[in-house]
Amino acid sequence: MGESLYTIIAGVIGLGLGAFVASLFLKSNNKKIEEDAKEKAKSIIREAEITGESIKKDRILEAKEKYLKLKADFEEEVSKKKSILITNENKLKQRDQLLAKELEQVKRKEAELDSKKENLKAQLHSVQMKKEELERVTTQRISDLEKIAGLTREEAKEQLVEMLTDEATTKASSQIKDILDQAKLTATKQAKKIVLDTIQRTATEHAIENCVSVFNIESDDIKGKIIGREGRNIRALEAATGVEIVVDDTPEAIIISGFDPVRREIARLSLHRLVQDGRIHPARIEEVVAKTEKNIEEEIIEIGERTCIDLGIHGLHPELIRMVGRMRFRSSYGQNLLQHSREVAKLSATMAAEMGLNAKLAKRAGLLHDIGKVWPEEAELPHAILGMELAKKYKEHPEVCNAIGAHHDEIEMTAMISPIVQAADAISGSRPGARREIMDSYIKRLKELEDLALSFDGVNKCFAMQAGRELRVLVDAEHVDDVTASKLSFDISQKIEKEMQYPGQIKITVIREMRAVNYAK
Repeated sequence: MGESLYTIIAGVIGLGLGAFVASLFLKSNNKKIEEDAKEKAKSIIREAEITGESIKKDRILEAKEKYLKLKADFEEEVSKKKSILITNENKLKQRDQLLAKELEQVKRKEAELDSKKENLKAQLHSVQMKKEELERVTTQRISDLEKIAGLTREEAKEQLVEMLTDEATTKASSQIKDILDQAKLTATKQAKKIVLDTIQRTATEHAIENCVSVFNIESDDIKGKIIGREGRNIRALEAATGVEIVVDDTPEAIIISGFDPVRREIARLSLHRLVQDGRIHPARIEEVVAKTEKNIEEEIIEIGERTCIDLGIHGLHPELIRMVGRMRFRSSYGQNLLQHSREVAKLSATMAAEMGLNAKLAKRAGLLHDIGKVWPEEAELPHAILGMELAKKYKEHPEVCNAIGAHHDEIEMTAMISPIVQAADAISGSRPGARREIMDSYIKRLKELEDLALSFDGVNKCFAMQAGRELRVLVDAEHVDDVTASKLSFDISQKIEKEMQYPGQIKITVIREMRAVNYAK
């Protein structure tokens, strides 16, 4: 019991001691841990302080660098703007100085102008006084001269004007003669050479056409067959061909009348076939006329193609070839249109070649220049304009189109070959014998030509010669001298150009003859 108690007490004491020792140990250990923790905390704080100082220094340095950069940029911008402001200020100062100088000059000029104005007023007053004095003296001198000369002022002026007019007329006549002589030396010789060479190298035949054709028959018995019962055959023939068949008392002949040569030719050939066949009635007439029309159309195309081949013209539109063929059956003032066009084509080509121009285009334009005359439809346009429109329609060269449209001066000539075609047309049409004119109009034109020349002072006689191509003027030698004769020739030519219409050109020759007659006794 006592040992157990003792054991318990000993145990309790032991536990107490153990607890005390343990508490002492724990206290000692906790204190060490606390000290370690404090040391570690201090170490961490020191490191944090060191790191913070480093970061703070870096931030300060970075902020300082940004500040310095911004400051430098700002100072640079301020410097630039300051420089610009200084430049602008300098410009403004210069402008102000310039304006000040100009203002000073303006003021100085105003002062000069005012001074000149005053001087001019003084001079004007002086001039006015001198003018009045001069007029007074002039009037006095004129009065004195009139008394001395015995002439009034107006009479003296008229004599002076007349004297100056005669002198100017003489000088003008001399200058006109010199100018014309010089022009003839440089132009006339070459022009004549080209035209004469061209005409000599061109040879064509012309046949006079009219509005009627004569169909010859072997006997008058055939006339009855052609007329038919109650005239039905002749009416059928006229209706089918569009011409007038005249059956009269003319022996062994029937007259075919109509303005369309193609239809006259169709009627003539149809009559020839009907008479040869012997069967003449309306149905047969229509059949023969239709067949003849077809043959004539083929012949027209063949004539057009042969003409183009003969002239060396290629690439012509088929419709234009057909119209060229129809020219064979047309006439202009009695001149066969195809022969005239062929001649114009050859003349144009030759003259163009002599002048160094395109001879092929000139020949083409010459052949087609009257193509508007064979257009089968009615048109209100002149034949030259109509021909130009047809040429444009069938894609001809612009120079060819202009030459066709301008050969009667109905449009402006813009192509170099246009005046050549016009000249060739005039040469072909004005050649003696090429065209038939009405005698009355021919005589009237010659009489007008002579009367026009006789209207000039000093002209005694006048004769129109060579079918009106030359005008010979005989003048009074006492009233017209050699110099005035040249001027008279020029004046007559100008008046003819203004008042008369004529093809080609007219040569005016003024003849002045002085005869001195004496008798030996």
